[in-house]
Amino acid sequence: MNSLSITQQRAAASLQSMFIGDSLSMPVHWYYNLMDIYKQFSGGITKLEAAPKRHPSSIMSLHSTKQGGRNARNSKRSQAEIVGDVILKGKRQFWDQSNQHYHQGMRAGENTLNAHCARATMRTLAANGGHYNEDLFLNAYIELMTADPALHPDTYAESYHRGFFANLSAGKNRNKCGAVTHDTASIGGLVTIAPILISERVRGTSLEIVQAICHKHLQLTHPDEYLAKVCSDYVGLLDALLFRVEAVSAQKIIATWAKRSIRMAMPELLKQSTFRQ
Repeated sequence: MNSLSITQQRAAASLQSMFIGDSLSMPVHWYYNLMDIYKQFSGGITKLEAAPKRHPSSIMSLHSTKQGGRNARNSKRSQAEIVGDVILKGKRQFWDQSNQHYHQGMRAGENTLNAHCARATMRTLAANGGHYNEDLFLNAYIELMTADPALHPDTYAESYHRGFFANLSAGKNRNKCGAVTHDTASIGGLVTIAPILISERVRGTSLEIVQAICHKHLQLTHPDEYLAKVCSDYVGLLDALLFRVEAVSAQKIIATWAKRSIRMAMPELLKQSTFRQ
């Protein structure tokens, strides 16, 4: 690491931290009551943990296994099962169980499906001289999601994955399979953005071009204009952090972009949300 420039060191550290953060948070994904975390994990999450057998607020059983979104009363009986038949092969039986953990069976330190999507994106960037290619990404994404045996350990796939593969199975062009549901504008859409921004920018691609690349990439799985605006701000934030001068703190950059993007006052929010035992 010492032989790398400060920008390269930041790039490497940020991508490593992304995977560490994902595995650290994995056991408590979608815990809506903070106290439930402290009930299951004494002192909270302080180290890598396996997924508990019981999830106190899981609603996975309400999610559709045939498409994106929730189960619909009027869904066609003949509609193909996406979960189990197309993606997440061997995992369908876990979706109908109450209080089932979304990442059931995952061991301490393992990464979730979305992190594996980021890793697949990184492999395509590495194979293409550090530059993004839509077809290479789609090849890697479809292979990751449909492989049997599985290439990832997860049980759950967010709405956007299920919607994409429902459209793909229906014969749509894979470049146009992004599904629109009640939660298309979700944070899962940003998971693969960071590797693209970092890889392109350290190789000298202009921020304007990277913004366009990331916008087009987002539309493949998350066709939502509000999320596209959030993505643009996210790219701007990451770029500012990647190339910041030492005199400007990372905290100040984050606060500035939070205010600019969604009018969020981060310092005040952090003071209010500090958990006291």
